[in-house]
Amino acid sequence: MSKLFYKIGKTAYSKPWAFIVSWLLILGVIITVIATNGVHMSSETRIEGTEAQDVLDKLAEEFPVVSGGQGSYIFEVPDGEQVDGPENAASLASAINKIYELNYVVNPLDLIEESGGMAQLQEMQSQLAQVQESDVSYRPFVLNEMPIPGVKISEEGNIALLQFQLTEQVESLTEDEIQQLNDLAIEAEEDTSITVIPTGTLQGTDIPIGGTHEIIGLVIAGIILIVTLGSLVAAGLPLIVALIGVGVGVGGTFALSSVFEINSLTPTLALMIGLAVGIDYALFIVNRQRKLIIEEGLSAKEAASRALGTAGSAVFFAGLTVIIALCGMLVIGISFLSSMALVASMTVFIDVLVALTLLPSLLGLIGEKIVSAKSRKKASNKEKAKPSFASHWINGIIKFKWLVALLVVVILGTMAIPVGEMNLGMPSGASANKDTAVRQSYDLISENFGEGYNGTLLLVAEDKDGNPINPQEYIQVLSNISQLDSTVEVSPGGFNGEGTIGIMSITPAEGPTDEETNDLVHYLRTDDSILENTNLEIGVTGLTAINIDISEKLAEVFPYYIGIIVVLSLVILLVVFRSVIVPIKATLGFLLSIMATFGVTTAVFQWGWFGSLFGIDTGGPLLSFIPIMVTGILYGLAMDYQVFLVSSMRESYIHGQKGDKAVISGYTIASKVVVAAALIMVSVFSGFIFTEDIMIKQIGFALAFGILIDAFLIRMIFVPAVMSMFGDKVWWLPKWLDKLLPNLDIEGEKLIEELSKDAKKEKAKR
Repeated sequence: MSKLFYKIGKTAYSKPWAFIVSWLLILGVIITVIATNGVHMSSETRIEGTEAQDVLDKLAEEFPVVSGGQGSYIFEVPDGEQVDGPENAASLASAINKIYELNYVVNPLDLIEESGGMAQLQEMQSQLAQVQESDVSYRPFVLNEMPIPGVKISEEGNIALLQFQLTEQVESLTEDEIQQLNDLAIEAEEDTSITVIPTGTLQGTDIPIGGTHEIIGLVIAGIILIVTLGSLVAAGLPLIVALIGVGVGVGGTFALSSVFEINSLTPTLALMIGLAVGIDYALFIVNRQRKLIIEEGLSAKEAASRALGTAGSAVFFAGLTVIIALCGMLVIGISFLSSMALVASMTVFIDVLVALTLLPSLLGLIGEKIVSAKSRKKASNKEKAKPSFASHWINGIIKFKWLVALLVVVILGTMAIPVGEMNLGMPSGASANKDTAVRQSYDLISENFGEGYNGTLLLVAEDKDGNPINPQEYIQVLSNISQLDSTVEVSPGGFNGEGTIGIMSITPAEGPTDEETNDLVHYLRTDDSILENTNLEIGVTGLTAINIDISEKLAEVFPYYIGIIVVLSLVILLVVFRSVIVPIKATLGFLLSIMATFGVTTAVFQWGWFGSLFGIDTGGPLLSFIPIMVTGILYGLAMDYQVFLVSSMRESYIHGQKGDKAVISGYTIASKVVVAAALIMVSVFSGFIFTEDIMIKQIGFALAFGILIDAFLIRMIFVPAVMSMFGDKVWWLPKWLDKLLPNLDIEGEKLIEELSKDAKKEKAKR
């Protein structure tokens, strides 16, 4: 493997423009496709195989007009005024009627007519009122003795809540359609004291790509590169490589978005990972080339080729580990996670290709200038290098190895304690910052109507034999559900044209992410007493139910996902390091760091600890797919550092240094660049913590903190301490297994031997 990369490095260095132009052409084609076809993103989080999704799919087939999402607006007037008073009512009604006229909004009057007319609906409501006690504290909106459907007026009269049905999911609406809705709602403000507040469902669905915070992260990364490499020219190369990599990776995602459905979170995730690994991979190769020039006196061309053969091999397998960890998400069978995994994997793969082809080409253009004359002179004047901080540090770790290893376990174990109370769910308005419209609308609805109105459920009833539904049985189910303490309102919604499907709206007593609402959904699905004396069967869907199912599905598959990536990665590490102990040690160290990561993330985002430092003022559940996503990404990135650090130790061991000497030598060589790479990743991921979207905040924080503790506590302290404990036995491999495993020559031992032989032959010819 090292020989192949050595040849690639030499070719790219010698013929730089062939590779540079090729990459620029690829980037140009991608930009052209995007300009021609545009970008098409979706925020839909579809989970196949869940009850909520199955019910929604059935509605799409047999009752499509009610299979979409729900939108809502709040209309508020100052205290002491009435939102439906004479000065406001006409304007409010006009805005609402215009919204109902849109072709992607369901007009309740049309639905009532399709379901049998107003008379039948009023009869149902009358019968229902006789058997249920109403807990609602609002009144209907009536204009000229005609009720305006879908509108509730608060008890004080200063708040109106409009809830309306869409013909498609909110995520499928275009930006123009959302803007059209907002513009029509705002018409209610004309010549009135009304203020219109859109709720969380209509705040827009696109997650911004790139911004000021991400640029700050890149600037910090640039400063770290300059300090590490000691050269502005050398420091610029990893940034160029990373930007080209994400340009092709993320740009390619946008280019394909008209062919494949891409979740709007996907390119952001690819951007995060692509920038981080792109910079790191290029840094490792450039750093190795400079060391070969300074310490061994090689020419820039030979040093670049050897750097590709050694550090390039490590980059290749580090990237492969990240890709495997990400692709493990594919077996989960969740489409939006699969698209994220594929796009992020593709971006990492492109980063590897760019690092192995474009980077040596750029090094070929720079030539000997990659190391300044000042640096060469400084290196040649050193008769004997003084012990570095890294050498003092590693000697201290080895001296107190048992103590420091125990200390790391205790620290990370303490950080992991909050995991026991980690609550997973999808974000709602309750977890948004208090100064956002999403949170303000959530609080207004909760205070004036009840928290449950922020997450109503849609119940779908069918006759078990496929016959038209008996209206009395339909009313019986409504009545049974209305008696539950966990509901505050149950409303009939009507029937499809054939009368075979009936829908009803259920308002829980608690909010959409509360445990009581979760219990209500499960009760509705499993308790047969609700259907007593009927021949009906029911299903529960709606955004709240979908989010509950997503969380449970992800929690269910998480152990399988962990097992898959651990087994596959253990195999890779076994082949790379030709050791049984090293892969096991690496995995155990990762499990410590990932538990600590989830513990601290829970404390910050759920408990609200130090929230003000990260721009949050309200605790809430962690994003339900954070455990799977963060585990996969961090496992891959943690193994990057494992590969770069331990391969350096193994290289020292192969070249004759044994026991602690190999650990010290390898650590001293690799630690500086691993620390720099970790700081760069932390800087890039931290830039995403300060975005407004709570999902991106949580992902950025978990990745940044996870890299921080894994790189500095596990790889920089725990790993060398454990390596020292085992001594040379850490490289033990059964002979039978040694014969079976391919020798990939990551350390470049065979390459160096071959180059040495060639040098001797060349010398003999002279």
